[in-house]
Amino acid sequence: MTTHASAAFGVPRAGYQRFIVLALITVILAVSTGDRATLSVAGPGIAKDLGISAVNMGWLFSAFSWSYFIAQVPSGYIVDRTGAKAAMLISLTGWSIAIALVSGVGYFAYPVVALYVLRFVLGLLEGPVTPASARVIAAWFPSDERGVAGAIFNSAQYLSLAIFTPLMGALFHYFGWQHIFSVMGVTGLVLAIIWWVAYFAPSRHPRVTKEEIAYIKAGGALTDVGGEKIKGDEAQVPARQVARQILTNRMLLGIFLAQYCISTLSTFFISWFPSYLVQERHFSMLQAGFVASLPAIFGCIGGVSTGFFSDWLLRRSGSLSLARKVPITIGLGLSSAIILCNYTDANAVVVAIMCAAFFGKGFGALGWTVVADTAPKEAIGLTGGLFNAAGSIGGVITPVAIGYIIEGTGSFHGALLYVGLHVIGAVISYWVIVGRIERFKIAKPADNPVNAGFILAKGGDRGC
Repeated sequence: MTTHASAAFGVPRAGYQRFIVLALITVILAVSTGDRATLSVAGPGIAKDLGISAVNMGWLFSAFSWSYFIAQVPSGYIVDRTGAKAAMLISLTGWSIAIALVSGVGYFAYPVVALYVLRFVLGLLEGPVTPASARVIAAWFPSDERGVAGAIFNSAQYLSLAIFTPLMGALFHYFGWQHIFSVMGVTGLVLAIIWWVAYFAPSRHPRVTKEEIAYIKAGGALTDVGGEKIKGDEAQVPARQVARQILTNRMLLGIFLAQYCISTLSTFFISWFPSYLVQERHFSMLQAGFVASLPAIFGCIGGVSTGFFSDWLLRRSGSLSLARKVPITIGLGLSSAIILCNYTDANAVVVAIMCAAFFGKGFGALGWTVVADTAPKEAIGLTGGLFNAAGSIGGVITPVAIGYIIEGTGSFHGALLYVGLHVIGAVISYWVIVGRIERFKIAKPADNPVNAGFILAKGGDRGC
């Protein structure tokens, strides 16, 4: 019998349906990231056509994050109750229609208001994507494959920018900014059909083998939550009490704080980075589209490689905390080098630094893997929603803060310092606040209520 300690990622004898599932949610995240980045590429043209200032453009960028933040906790709750399949279908179909409608904002009496509303709706409807995906990963992958699975899934945001940014730049250059939104909307609707036809929970999948189910279940996969509705013991604790326990757990709070800090870098790249290249570094929009794809490619490489490194470190050390924290520290330490762009006038050096920073962002982006490792099995969607909500706060604040920094100083220097210091804060949070990384257990009504606050799941490694 093949053991997990000796098995490589992708053992043929164990089956392969989990990898098809992983590919599917990775593509969905890539499209969702591309859709939220549409405004960053179309921004210079929209700002020119509609007469939008830097501050107002910052507010438009943040509209998505406001609604995305509002949607996270309800989305996580809905995913846990309805299952990943239905939640993802409604989400993907709805936001694809919203993004397609942006192509026609010029026909509205108040186009800027219409654009803000549609960006707000986009954020609301993208809410279920990552909570549903975290639930899927926890259900389909054993612990010692989860780092790679989470890293590949997370790399979708970089793959998305690498593929869609030059595509959207070309659409902008040759056809106009309106076609960016129409093409992305149609792409999402096609993907929604594929999702409905192809995705099943482990217990309902028509093509999964008994050997694969046994393999992933023996390795810690929560095969009973991969899209099924909550039932039985999992529904005994009221959602409000579950949320209270999660929000009073030091480990999870530290993870949420780190995600807020990390999101400043992600938000910069999917909002202001093309404008930085055009305004501060004087690239054309077509050039900026292709140049912006280079850091994304490096981010994708970092995002995939960290999963293999983290899972290897887990097998070697036996410490889940070290296996997750060491890559996070190395990667985010490298990302903080973005501040160095303020000290060079050479565009080639700037692009190289951005590539290194994005590689580090990818290498340190194990947040969703950590959520899959730590979330209570009754509330993986809710925990993922709270985790994403924390990141969304950074998404709300960052574009507006950068807009005011640019308006007040006339340059991006302060913006890069703002981003770099937040990345350093994420590393501090993981080492000072998070402590041991392990599965958090919800205290049931029969348990001692005194221990329902800062309770941590027993077991796991010590000292980290």
